[in-house]
Amino acid sequence: MTLVGYARVSTTDQSLDVQLDALKNAGCDEIFSEQVSGTSKKGRTKLKECLKYLRRGDTLIITRVDRLARSMHDLQAIIHQLKNSGINLKATDQPIDTSTPAGKAFFDMLGVFAEFETNLRKERQLEGIAKAKKAGKYKGAKPTARAKTKEVLSLLGEGLSKKEVAEKLEIGIASVYRIVKSNKETV
Repeated sequence: MTLVGYARVSTTDQSLDVQLDALKNAGCDEIFSEQVSGTSKKGRTKLKECLKYLRRGDTLIITRVDRLARSMHDLQAIIHQLKNSGINLKATDQPIDTSTPAGKAFFDMLGVFAEFETNLRKERQLEGIAKAKKAGKYKGAKPTARAKTKEVLSLLGEGLSKKEVAEKLEIGIASVYRIVKSNKETV
């Protein structure tokens, strides 16, 4: 049985040191760590490597459940994968041990609260944006490629290739194709 640690912080501004120390003190033989958002499993290469590394009988050690995932769907998918592979999960800072009924129940409750916290954060962010818009301080995202439709069509009309137009206007070539497709009669 191998103890394998996984540590995560959301941004590169945050430090992994506290988690890494806790995982080392827990006796982890191997530790995977990354600095990436936990709202989705996408883009979490070290988590993917960690899950691939684990073998039947191993235990995955984390510090807290929110380090593993912030959505119930992702959390349940990870737990399902671990359970089907015969791998247990333990947390150093929470009474989680999925090899026991009480530990599993506590783990499920924490997962619900992690998702709730993420939803509250999103709600507060939307409220902040609405307030900033009302005060005239929120400008929104930069214009998309569609805002450059006239320029795209003009440059194509001058004989530039789609690739040249994309490079000149600093937009993706797929955006040029979308603009052409939605303006077929003009081109």
